[in-house]
Amino acid sequence: MSGENPVDPEPARDVELDGLAHIAQPEASMAAELEPHLLEGARRHTRDDVARLAGVPAERATALWVALGFPANQDPTAVEFTDADIAALQLFSAMDFARTADPRLALSFARTVGQAMARLAEWQVDVVLNSPTTQTVDQLQWLQSYAWRRHLAAALARALADGAPGGSGLAGSSAGVTGTTTRDLAVGFADMVSFTRLTRHLDPGELAALLEEFEASTTQAITAHGGWAIKNVGDEVMFAAETPLAAARIALAIQAVGLTAGEDRTPVDFRVGVAYGPVLMRFGDLFGSVVNIAARLTGVARPGTVLIDDRAADTLTGRSEFDIRHLRSVRVRGFSRLHSHVLRPSRG
Repeated sequence: MSGENPVDPEPARDVELDGLAHIAQPEASMAAELEPHLLEGARRHTRDDVARLAGVPAERATALWVALGFPANQDPTAVEFTDADIAALQLFSAMDFARTADPRLALSFARTVGQAMARLAEWQVDVVLNSPTTQTVDQLQWLQSYAWRRHLAAALARALADGAPGGSGLAGSSAGVTGTTTRDLAVGFADMVSFTRLTRHLDPGELAALLEEFEASTTQAITAHGGWAIKNVGDEVMFAAETPLAAARIALAIQAVGLTAGEDRTPVDFRVGVAYGPVLMRFGDLFGSVVNIAARLTGVARPGTVLIDDRAADTLTGRSEFDIRHLRSVRVRGFSRLHSHVLRPSRG
């Protein structure tokens, strides 16, 4: 499935596939067919085998395995690893950052990859169960790789553009093997108003439809104006953009979505907060005061409104497409005097 395996295979040991003893037919036969394809071979190695054949200390191999999100079997004689596991450990250990950086960074990298892949795998289970064939698995793998390469190309383009004259630049940031970068970005949050109360009146199908429409419509608004989604957490989406202008257009586009819920088509309002300034980018997530300000602005915004911070307001003031109204400062958790400004589309 992924080319020649560099590990010399050993004879396969007689081992029962994990969990199959508790799975009824025909589910067990389905798992027995798909598992060797997914794992790129039969389980034939113990934990000590993997460490020895990969040339990696056993403690480090176990730490990486756990960081990827897999449980460590307390029985060292358990036969649960494949040749592909050895090849992956060899490749990971040979990468420059894994050899030269703080060992904790390697674990952070593995943990981030593992969490992202686990989330993908959880929803892809339904796709595979609907069509449980090796062809389905290969198609998912190709599409996943395609989407990742596209996203990586877009992220590289943004990072390189930021390093052009006038940008904050990669040279002056903490970019490198540390997994972190500091850049000036506009950060926004958008959440659905009274989501908890709303969900009490929705059946599971209606709730699923609402969340799907929320994610689809906000993703469309974000990408159409040059931003990118950082993460979705239930009734909230976090997004980023290179400039306050792009973030403002995203925020107003989200407010114009017109989302409804349930059979009675109950209107769903949004609150949106946007802040601009230096943020710490770490393994795809954002951190720092700017992120906190954007979150606090979202929390105090009235339903159907967009609040922006001082730096975003300074950048956008005077643009004919916006109306900006300055509000009195408010006291919120972590900030004794948070200045906010209401952003609306111009009526002119």
